[in-house]
Amino acid sequence: MIMPTTTPPLWTVEDVSTYLGVPVMTIYHWRRSGYGPKGARVGRYLRYRPEDVRGWFDAQSQKAG
Repeated sequence: MIMPTTTPPLWTVEDVSTYLGVPVMTIYHWRRSGYGPKGARVGRYLRYRPEDVRGWFDAQSQKAG
């Protein structure tokens, strides 16, 4: 039996790219250089928690402001 969850689904690199309005390759470059939102490998897939992406974006907005 699959239990319903209240946790939002993890985002793919494509989801993060769409949310931030940057190319997918930019997300990969940021990750390789240690910049950008925190992501994690799930098997061979890279996934992001939506709240981590939003938190990272908010922090960038505060730095620029």
